[in-house]
Amino acid sequence: MRREPDGMKEADIVTVRKGFAVAPSPLNEVKLDLGVILVVGLVLLLVQGRALDSLLLQLLLLLSYGVLGMIWIIVRARRVVAKMTQERGQSPNAAQ
Repeated sequence: MRREPDGMKEADIVTVRKGFAVAPSPLNEVKLDLGVILVVGLVLLLVQGRALDSLLLQLLLLLSYGVLGMIWIIVRARRVVAKMTQERGQSPNAAQ
């Protein structure tokens, strides 16, 4: 008989290996977006020197990509948190 860590149900456990458990997170989508943004940013950092000759344009490109990526992550995280808060408020077991 398999024993789950305290407070976790069998359905909540994604990976159990020698006492290590990972529960699904509502922020997994945001984490995936962040990973994609970081990988694309790294590629952009490596390639932008060959694509643009002007140092000012290179800096502007990287700065704008960073700011847009930051705004995207903030918006996505706020949406997920708002959705979680709304679902918690509609739950019959919600504290009042």
